[in-house]
Amino acid sequence: MDVELPAMGAVFWPVGSGDSTTLVVSDQVVMQVDLRDMTKADADDSPETPVVDHLVEALPTTEDGKPYLAVFALTHADQDHCRGFAELLDRVVIGELWATPRLWREYEQSDDEALCDDAKAFQAEAERRVAAVKAAVKAGRVPASGDRVVVFGYDTEHTKHAYDELPAEYKSGPGKSITTLDGHDCMGRFHAFIHAPFADDCAAARNETSLAMQVRLTDVSGQSAQLLLFGDLAHDTIMKIFETSEQKGHQLYLAWDLLLAPHHCSKKVMYVSTFEGKDVLQQDVLDAFSRYACDNSVIVSSSRVIPDRDEPGKNPPHRMAANRYTEIADEFVCTMSWPDADAPVPLVFTVDASGAYLVREEIVALASEMATKAAAPRSGRRLAAIAAAAAAVGVVVGAAAQARPRGDGPERLRKAIDAGRGGSAPASAVGFGR
Repeated sequence: MDVELPAMGAVFWPVGSGDSTTLVVSDQVVMQVDLRDMTKADADDSPETPVVDHLVEALPTTEDGKPYLAVFALTHADQDHCRGFAELLDRVVIGELWATPRLWREYEQSDDEALCDDAKAFQAEAERRVAAVKAAVKAGRVPASGDRVVVFGYDTEHTKHAYDELPAEYKSGPGKSITTLDGHDCMGRFHAFIHAPFADDCAAARNETSLAMQVRLTDVSGQSAQLLLFGDLAHDTIMKIFETSEQKGHQLYLAWDLLLAPHHCSKKVMYVSTFEGKDVLQQDVLDAFSRYACDNSVIVSSSRVIPDRDEPGKNPPHRMAANRYTEIADEFVCTMSWPDADAPVPLVFTVDASGAYLVREEIVALASEMATKAAAPRSGRRLAAIAAAAAAVGVVVGAAAQARPRGDGPERLRKAIDAGRGGSAPASAVGFGR
């Protein structure tokens, strides 16, 4: 069955404590911000999602039938943000790569143990693309999709690296906007305002060099949503973003309908440790988030299930951070417990004529319907995958944070597929995000 799927939204995949965010701009333009593809997710009893497999199934395709991803953006080179990149690169055409200067600095200065294999694969591909862009420009050509790269940020060591010679249109940084993705003019539908990395942090710890941005998605109806994606930034750098934007009159780019909790719900966003080992609450960052939160705001923690209580020395997610987030947002959601910790499914944030909201729908009857259709020979492997995902959800009812019309027929089916599959119907004729 051909189904008109949502044209726009974001998918947050359940991958444990790591980031894998898919932004759907149109039926042909999909952007991936970070990736944590879990090998163990291939096991039947694992709740994590094999993101690369799902993207291969769901993405739009090129003329030769290969899955096409318009942009892959890496906020920083930690393994929980780039795991599976080499496989993704092998199986998917990535039109444009977004990178930061830090990896060039770190790649040359650190020992081999400091960077994971996927970070090295990303850097090798970024370097190949820098050379390809320079060669194309020298020959008077526009770099082809699959060769494009944009470098975000400024490093005091920039003259040591080949990206320094890139033309200005292949560089960006704080205070700049992006509306073109791999040559697709997305003006009026997609707008990314870059907040970080700051030049002053070019030699800081890797987390503090994260690519940070506000993404605005605008539906054809005029409804829009703002998402804040801050990578693994901690308190001081986040406050620098708020203070800098306010000083420069960029308050518009601080607004958010959805905030991806930085560093997987780490307490370092709003607590600073003293020499005595005490965690001191920094109310300023909570006040800043609150100032710019829109109505029906949502905070998503891309992490393991939030613990009942924190233990000394434990990595995020932190219960004390989650508690603070619930005080400033209308809803707080953890990816590994959406809608149930025993059977998490991709969390879908949709932008359409109804507004911006988390998708939730009763899909038991529809799962059965899809399972029946998937059994038909012409339905094929992809439709069967939808039905399997929908059936795995079981009863996904959930009391909606906002009262919204349920809709009938194809509309209900569309939402049901989204809830179970993560925002797309994996059929090549439709593509991801239609």
